[in-house]
Amino acid sequence: MVERPTTWTWPEIHALPPSTYVGDIHCVTTWSKLGVTFTGVSVDTLLAAAMPSEAATHVLVHSHTGYSTNLPLEDVTGGKAWIAFEYDGAALANEHGGPARLLVPHLYFWKSAKWVSGLEVLDHDEPGFWEQNGYHDRGDPWREQRYQGD
Repeated sequence: MVERPTTWTWPEIHALPPSTYVGDIHCVTTWSKLGVTFTGVSVDTLLAAAMPSEAATHVLVHSHTGYSTNLPLEDVTGGKAWIAFEYDGAALANEHGGPARLLVPHLYFWKSAKWVSGLEVLDHDEPGFWEQNGYHDRGDPWREQRYQGD
């Protein structure tokens, strides 16, 4: 659902304007980490290059591991999401999703897919891995949206 399907090499995506998030993250297992810093590229920058069609409503984020997560476009645009390469000034460690992970800090952290390999723009919602296994489609920590029906 994009006018210009786009692929970036590692040097090319690092040449895009960097963007930094400073704030908090929340895990569905009830922990939060306050005052974290992630740096990467805003999803807005990536989508601007790909030019989603007017019919686009969702993005399905894919990982190198086969993991996926679904998000409405409104949750990854407007400065709300990044492809992060650094955490607290250092390269993102592999165990935390390095070299690149999605960062959607206003939602539970399972929505911030590790080891990102691509973003697929869709005109419909397509549940990702955890959503197919009973987790909430959105995952808003302030509404405690952990599981389907919450």
